[in-house]
Amino acid sequence: MFGQDRQELRQMYVDAWRKSVAGEIMSPLEAQIAQVVRDHPEYQEMLTPEALEESFTPEGGKTNPFLHMGLHLAIRDQVATNRPPGIAAVFKDLATKTGDPHAAEHKMLDCLAQTLWEAQGANAAPDEQKYIERLRGI
Repeated sequence: MFGQDRQELRQMYVDAWRKSVAGEIMSPLEAQIAQVVRDHPEYQEMLTPEALEESFTPEGGKTNPFLHMGLHLAIRDQVATNRPPGIAAVFKDLATKTGDPHAAEHKMLDCLAQTLWEAQGANAAPDEQKYIERLRGI
């Protein structure tokens, strides 16, 4: 979706939200980002230029809003493309069980974060099979 530059990534959220609030024309990606921000009112006031520099560390007791919303975007993309195969069905089942697609995504976030953390630690691609198995275990 983006490059590896933290400020560039965060700036996309700030810009998309600013455009959404102002009613400006947005690219499809900006519209997706704005929707995720809309789904998280607790993060909206954090989307300022100052947030580009802030460190959100677990040790500091802060949730990283950019990471959290980025995981939502990743899950939405995975569901839309059904990659890994079967994730769209898992999402549909979870959304039915919870009665709320956003709540279903929240249940899936930990599995995605764990899979990405393991891949990073192993310096390898994420294990899609293990990931889908985790999701099916929710």
